[in-house]
Amino acid sequence: MSNIALDQDGHLCDHNIWTPAIAQQLADTLDVKLDDERLAILHQVRAFFARFNHAPATRPLIKWLQQTLPEHDISNQKLQQLFNTGLVARHVNRLSGLPKPPNCL
Repeated sequence: MSNIALDQDGHLCDHNIWTPAIAQQLADTLDVKLDDERLAILHQVRAFFARFNHAPATRPLIKWLQQTLPEHDISNQKLQQLFNTGLVARHVNRLSGLPKPPNCL
């Protein structure tokens, strides 16, 4: 993660510098390879942030993805599998270059 400023929780300090390449560097910490499906999810998480001006918690995140990516049949369980974590909202926001959602530990 050379020259990329992260906060103490591993989130980008400036979400505007996000690129898919940076997302892959962040995903490497979870042993996740970002394919088209995972990148489509990350782009939608960023769209949520742009629209609502905050990082989504788990329920709004899943509802948003079900509406915006219906072909991917999104569920919490599927996101856990895709991103290799039980902390779905926390890590999907992190990989999207966004701040930690306010209600995440």
